Amino acid sequence: MYQPTLDAILVGNVIADFRKRKGVSQEVLSGLADIGRTHLSAIERGSRKPTLETLYRIAVALDVKMSDIVAEIEKRIE
Repeated sequence: MYQPTLDAILVGNVIADFRKRKGVSQEVLSGLADIGRTHLSAIERGSRKPTLETLYRIAVALDVKMSDIVAEIEKRIE
């Protein structure tokens, strides 16, 4: 039976693109989101997937809706 999974690299790329559009460094974003810079780096590289809580913190720190990030992920999946 097929079990769909979310590509961590795709998720990381979307988050990195949102961060770059805002013109902030990983250091700044991780501070604003109250997560470790190495954790954010691992998410952006695709070696870790963010929890909903972490995704929410990143979205708030970037001043975007979490749903906008999710919509972009879904758009790139299709």
